[in-house]
Amino acid sequence: MASILEESGFNPGADLKIVGTNPIKHDGLDKVMGRAKFGADAFLPGMLVGKILRSPHAHANIKSIDTSKAEALPGVKAVITSSDFPEKKAGTPPGDMTRNVMAREKALYDGHPVAAVAATSEKIAKQALKLIEVDYEILPHVIDPVEAMKPDAPILHDYLRTKGMEGAEDKQTNVTERMVTQLGDIDAGFEEADVIVERSFDSKPMHQGYIEPQGCIADYSEDGQIEVWCCTQAPFVYRDRLSAILDIDCNKINVQQSELGGGFGGKTGFYGEPLAIMLSKKASRAVKIVLSRIEVFRGTGPVSGTSYSIKMGCKKDGTITAASAEMIFQAGPYAGSMYFNAPNAMFTRYDLKNVDITAYEVLSNRQKVASFRAPCVPQIVFGVEGVVDEMARKIEMDPIDFRLKNACEDGHTTIYGDTWGPIGFIETLKQAKETDHYKTPVKEGEGRGISTGFWFNRGGETAASLNLAPDGTVTIATGTADVAGSRISISMMAAEELGIPVDQVRVKMVDTNSLGFNRVTAGSRTTFSVGMVIVDSARKCIAELRRRAAEIWDVPEDGVIFEEGMVRPASANVGDFEPMSIADICKKTTMSHGAISGHTEMNVTGAGPGFAVNIVDVKVDEKTGRTDVTRYTVVQDVGKAIHPDQVVGQIQGGAIQGVGWALNEEYIYGDDGRLQNAGFLDYRMPVASDVPMVDTVMVEVPNPAHPFGLRGVGEVPVVPTMAAVGNAIGDAIGIRPTSLPMSPPKVLDIIEEAKAEGVYKG
Repeated sequence: MASILEESGFNPGADLKIVGTNPIKHDGLDKVMGRAKFGADAFLPGMLVGKILRSPHAHANIKSIDTSKAEALPGVKAVITSSDFPEKKAGTPPGDMTRNVMAREKALYDGHPVAAVAATSEKIAKQALKLIEVDYEILPHVIDPVEAMKPDAPILHDYLRTKGMEGAEDKQTNVTERMVTQLGDIDAGFEEADVIVERSFDSKPMHQGYIEPQGCIADYSEDGQIEVWCCTQAPFVYRDRLSAILDIDCNKINVQQSELGGGFGGKTGFYGEPLAIMLSKKASRAVKIVLSRIEVFRGTGPVSGTSYSIKMGCKKDGTITAASAEMIFQAGPYAGSMYFNAPNAMFTRYDLKNVDITAYEVLSNRQKVASFRAPCVPQIVFGVEGVVDEMARKIEMDPIDFRLKNACEDGHTTIYGDTWGPIGFIETLKQAKETDHYKTPVKEGEGRGISTGFWFNRGGETAASLNLAPDGTVTIATGTADVAGSRISISMMAAEELGIPVDQVRVKMVDTNSLGFNRVTAGSRTTFSVGMVIVDSARKCIAELRRRAAEIWDVPEDGVIFEEGMVRPASANVGDFEPMSIADICKKTTMSHGAISGHTEMNVTGAGPGFAVNIVDVKVDEKTGRTDVTRYTVVQDVGKAIHPDQVVGQIQGGAIQGVGWALNEEYIYGDDGRLQNAGFLDYRMPVASDVPMVDTVMVEVPNPAHPFGLRGVGEVPVVPTMAAVGNAIGDAIGIRPTSLPMSPPKVLDIIEEAKAEGVYKG
């Protein structure tokens, strides 16, 4: 059976007119001129201001809440607590979601919402919060996931029992689940090894770093219809989750997405929306909630912290014989860390025969985690690639050659059951070795690190409509959020398929009432999935254009072809007819036959995996422990770059985010369990002066499952970054760091250790 790629006639070397170029983004001017509407920009007449009262304790029973004084304050129109939400069983997905957005029996982290108010002004709303009296019984708390696993640790939920572990049925625990992944014979694999390296690692929770705080408006009408405006990566998922926790039919909830001022996975979970809805219901007016920056840090989900060990063995010729790991992932007070990605991705780019991985998800008294690019994988690859690098050094083998020796090839079957092909991992490694960066000797006093990364890429449920206007221009309706410029990429694929200029196509991200279900914009799925759907919709339009032209010319449909935006007779035998453009046909037939459109719903499959290689040079200050990245090159397989400039931006952005995670970024908690650095003044993110220009090399190994050969590119860039920086620091100092972030105090300790052991290279 021919692939979609073959059926489309796409050839990576073909003379494509639009795909592979860099047209100006259609929404670019609105964003740079300030006309784009983000979450906080929405406004409804008569709307109220909503504010949230948050727990000051990391763990406390809520004995009582007295809202009477707040309700009596002039200007206050509604006050809600957990009692205003439908009761949901604890430990179920709706029950956990309900309790995360509004604490019920207990407050489980610093910043956990316990009440909310709606008032005629922000000043009055803040005054009302101060009048709410909450009687807390403070309980012992636990932040660190390793500590949370100990027998004497404070228990967050009496009902919790560990899944996937024998004998756990009767034991209270903070461990939600144990996942074991095995392949081959691990003991035999280590017996074969000439060199074995085993190391322990850890990483701290960190923030996604989006610029725009969460904001929303909810309007609960008298007939039970609910309109929600919000900045989200997941409008349809929001709708379905709101339906589940509020006991309201999906068809009564309409979620309208605003522009998104950054997300990176952090806007896949909701926070203020359910509160705004219930306040609006109670007040009979629209309610707007916009989180402050401090609330974003205290009340939304960071990246999962980890503690883990890696053990790997290899032969003297570089063949990896075995790999094992034991990992602990921090989830916050409720399950949902997406920790299952790690066992499936951590070793996957290497052709290993013997693997043994055990992973645990552990609850603790801090915010429920949220996604971040390639969730739960980059912090683990930090350790894996560190161990891989150490093995290469021990057998005195070039680090890229070592990875090439073990690299997966086309036809590889993964530990999770997928068979790959074609893939571009080997090509990225070879290209990395040929870069000027790699060929240039390391500067004196600096270190160089190499790392590789993998991400599955995703497909999933996607729906879109393509509509031809009477003048031949095109509008597209899609339900996926535009987080990284997908509008222009979608426009380009539609224009390429229809043979028209890209400025004749416009894309609209529509509300949940306008289309069928669309999965969350995450996992590097959007351009791939919507592209599949849009190409199918365009082909439906082309079929209808051919049918109508055949009717106009009174010839069989197979006597009509469509090429380069024109309908033409298939041959001279069909007849002597002037070719017609899309506009020609639409003008002639719209009034008689109706508009021409194509609509497609599809559970998209075939997302080709993505691979990247990072080369990083660093300079470490011996006196301060400060690490400066001096040179950075990324080589990544992108399948086919639809809009190359955007692809480069995705790659560079991921690398820079990874540098922040590598060197500075972490949530810091006090002994009282409260977050100490809830703001960008204390939470150190990279700025332009912190990083050099990130050089990019795009490798194009087309994905045969997509009409234009593309692969998702958004997740992969961050996966190898911390490992590459860590390997570079190790090369510069003599001992490789094992804890993220590799902040100056930690690096200073390593320098002292290296000096004591006589291996310091500075």
